[in-house]
This record gives sequence, structure tokens and C-alpha cells, in this order.
Amino acid sequence: MRPLDPVLSFDAALLLRAQGVRAAIFDVDGVLTDGRIYIGADGESFKAFSTLDGHGLKLLAQGGIAPVVITGRDSAAVRKRVEDLRIAHARYGAHDKLAAAQALLAELALDWDQIAVIGDDWPDLPLMVRARFACAPSNAHAEVRALAHHVTRVAGGHGAAREFCDLLLMGCGRYCELLHGHLVTLDDGKLNA
Repeated sequence: MRPLDPVLSFDAALLLRAQGVRAAIFDVDGVLTDGRIYIGADGESFKAFSTLDGHGLKLLAQGGIAPVVITGRDSAAVRKRVEDLRIAHARYGAHDKLAAAQALLAELALDWDQIAVIGDDWPDLPLMVRARFACAPSNAHAEVRALAHHVTRVAGGHGAAREFCDLLLMGCGRYCELLHGHLVTLDDGKLNA
């Protein structure tokens, strides 16, 4: 078997900041999706999710970092995606994301110094200013990008969450192990994104 060295790399200061992260909070609209909402004639909403992001969320959990979803909206599409990815911790329709996050942190017995956040708009700012590591997709609002420790190379819904996951996995030292594990098999039934 041919050896595989990772081609991804991140600044050493970013990787140091990502060390010690135990949970990562994801916004949905604009992070796990491109922010657009399609509404059908009967009022149902549709969203497009990236399988790259989905696989990243699964890898994050395998790497020992709990993925958490906190979204201001609630929809059947989002609930289905979270269920499919087996994300155990999610809050929907959270108009006060800080209150939702504080409750989840208490439930997980974690503090803000163990949390990473990726968000794209003003409702995410209260989480981002408290987190150990804050990230924004490249298409996030200017104020959010300015606050972030890292702005992804790609837009929300197009692999931004995966880039965030990869960075966190490198920071905790699990990226290479997970990458090399994929050279053997994916047949464990857990990695379908």
C-alpha cells in the first residue's frame, strides 16, 4: 500500500488554539447550508447539505470532539440531517443561542475554554466571543469574519464545516490516524455522510 501524507496544513498558531477543544458548535443556515432556504408551494422548506461536511462531523465525533448543533430555525429538513449524522446534542429554534449553549455546556460539563464555534451571522457572535476557537465561513457577515480566529477558504454549505472539522482534528492530533484508517476500510457502518 502506498503511504499517504496529509496535504492539508494550517498555521501552527491556529492548531495550538484548537488544542483542548472537546466540543464544536455548528450553526446551520450559512454554515452547514449555503444560507438559502427553498420554500415549496405548500410551505415546506428545503435545504441542501454537503456530504463533505457530513463526513467531517462524523470524523469529528470519532476524533473525540462532540459535534453540537445550535440553530435559530427549526425545520424537518434540519432535524432529519442531524438525525442522519447521529449528532446527539442539538437545539432548534434557539432565538437566544447563548442561553441554549450555556445549557448544553452545563449538560456536557464543559466550559467555554473547551469549545469551538463556527457561525456566519450576528446571532452567532455571543458564542464566538466566548469560545476558545471561533471560525467563520468565507461568505459570513463581515463582523463575524473579523471576529473569527479562522475564516475558511470555502463558503458555508460548500465544505466550510469540513475545513473547520479538519482543523480541529489536526489540533487534537487525530487527523492522520483517521485519514490512514480510511485506507483500510469504510465498512464499519458509521461513516455514511
